[in-house]
Amino acid sequence: MGVEILIDTASKTPIYKQLVEQFEDLIRSGKLRAGEQIASMNDFSAQIGISKETVKKTYGILREKGLIIPQQGKGFYVAELDKNVKPKVLVLFDKLSVYKEILFNSLAEKLGENAELTILTHNQNLELFSYFLDSYLDRFDYYVIAPHFPLDEKTQAAAAKLISRVPNRKLIMIDHWLQRYTGNYGVVYQDFENDVYEGLKQGLDKLKSTSMLNVLTLPASLYGKSICRGVERFCMEFSIPVTFMTATPDSISPNETFLIVNSQLDWGLASLARKAKENGLKIGKDIFIISYNEFDLNEVVLDGLTTISTDFKQMGYTAANMILNRKIWKVHCDFNMTRRNSF
Repeated sequence: MGVEILIDTASKTPIYKQLVEQFEDLIRSGKLRAGEQIASMNDFSAQIGISKETVKKTYGILREKGLIIPQQGKGFYVAELDKNVKPKVLVLFDKLSVYKEILFNSLAEKLGENAELTILTHNQNLELFSYFLDSYLDRFDYYVIAPHFPLDEKTQAAAAKLISRVPNRKLIMIDHWLQRYTGNYGVVYQDFENDVYEGLKQGLDKLKSTSMLNVLTLPASLYGKSICRGVERFCMEFSIPVTFMTATPDSISPNETFLIVNSQLDWGLASLARKAKENGLKIGKDIFIISYNEFDLNEVVLDGLTTISTDFKQMGYTAANMILNRKIWKVHCDFNMTRRNSF
């Protein structure tokens, strides 16, 4: 066996898990080829200075995974991998929403019958997230994780530490890139601060003539502050008046534009539409509305609701391609303005 296997005695990951992960990576990458003999349990135990029981457990798991096969009286050999075996994929979203549904459906559509999908939601709860990892860490080939957690330093550090338990070759972060966690893993993400800046630039022709850009966002919005920083930078650069608010204003003046960051139809949009009606203002003619995040219903709301949004379908398709090609990389998704009647 002409490859080097290393163990980290300071790691909290059990030695047998470290060995299984390294062997699996070597076999799937072709560095250990089908038919190649690996060291006997006694030899391997002596080579790296661990107990024979640990090696026995490691080899047993590798056999169960179909990665090695024993030959009577000869030892263990690398198995011929069945390329028709469907990869098992665990999708760990923070919560379900219309946008996550678009993302998941595009992922499932692209994978088709070529993978087995399981979906769970961690609800931005680290304890629940940790429980899922404890329960399923060795049972899936890929882990598609939306790492949406509170943005305070302590929580982010804890989230990165938990995610580090997933081998890089099995990890695909989706929707948000937790950049404090480094490594050669997959990412398909949106960049909230810079994306909103670029999205608004696509409406610059009209925004330059607006009397005010009003940004409505809820204090509890996870990425609201990042989005508002991008809006503020855009408005400063192009000299566009801007105000930030957490509720629909009592009075609305003609030629104002509203950006609703929390684009749920039960908040902000309905009250804004009512307020415009009370003031005799027509949306799309007297005042203008842009909503954050795109989905099909926006085509009919207010005779067509303008949006700025990441491409959730592209996000799902890209993650699926990584799984199908067994190759992971880091991709920033397209972010665009879709112009309709409201703007």
